[in-house]
Amino acid sequence: MVRRSKPKHRSGCPVNVSLEIFGDRWSLLILRDLMVRGYRTFREFQRAGEGISTNILADRLRRLEAGGLLTATPSSEDGRSVHYRLTAKGIALAPVLLELLLWAARHEDTATPCGFVEQMEKNRESVLAETYRRWEQHDLTPLIPPFKPLTKPPRGVAKR
Repeated sequence: MVRRSKPKHRSGCPVNVSLEIFGDRWSLLILRDLMVRGYRTFREFQRAGEGISTNILADRLRRLEAGGLLTATPSSEDGRSVHYRLTAKGIALAPVLLELLLWAARHEDTATPCGFVEQMEKNRESVLAETYRRWEQHDLTPLIPPFKPLTKPPRGVAKR
């Protein structure tokens, strides 16, 4: 196995370094799926509903592994399949992803039910505790269900 050297960062700014490791939408969605949906295989990530292409998915999984956010281990049931799992460094992003979810639900049109968001806002600590518990116990039960796609207004109809 060839070990890759760590990439050089554009600057020493912590925000820049973070974004270089996991700052694109696909990486954040993979982290979300590992963290709260219990996904662990390439096929599960691919079927998550956002339409990621196989080459982008493979690249992002490699980058997240190289960044120390997840591990990849061969499946004990099927040697051809790989199971991905967040590392301690990866699960430490739970508060960040929770705040992104809450921010978007407050400020943008999303498919998140209002009651769901209100409960998460009121119970941040228990949501995070449950996220960490599931990670520690290898519990793949989804914490957050998949969201339905937003319905777009027909062409020519102005959104109000």
